[in-house]
Amino acid sequence: MVRFMALTAAFLLTFVTTAHAFLGFGGKYERVRAENGIVSVSATDASTGKATFYRYEAKGGEVRFFLVKSPDGRLRAALDACDVCFHAGKGYEQKGDRMRCVNCGMEFHANRIGDVKGGCNPHPLPFAVEGDTVRIAAADLEAGTRYFPAGR
Repeated sequence: MVRFMALTAAFLLTFVTTAHAFLGFGGKYERVRAENGIVSVSATDASTGKATFYRYEAKGGEVRFFLVKSPDGRLRAALDACDVCFHAGKGYEQKGDRMRCVNCGMEFHANRIGDVKGGCNPHPLPFAVEGDTVRIAAADLEAGTRYFPAGR
């Protein structure tokens, strides 16, 4: 009986987690919106060194991006896509102080994000920090729609 309950609990936990991610509840990305042409997110969320992922519904489709505070102390912002693998629609995952392309496996030190572009590097995203708020122009996110083919 205990074994059955443990298996049932494991199944339910897996199902609920998967369903939430599939249906857009929770999961990797937090949905953000623009107000007066600016998307604002908390700089505090990314200050731990753990990447925070967001999604923005642009006129041309969904755009995904992330923020991370790199080991050198700088806040970094990039699209969750690169110039090479964006067609796969897989983005990046964090592995310690590196961001890893989920499609090809290339890893990039967080200190390089936003400074190096091209190849499988995360595509830089311009931003400004005002106090504890990161501000990103909606126009810059709109320009990123080409990296997110519909349905991926």
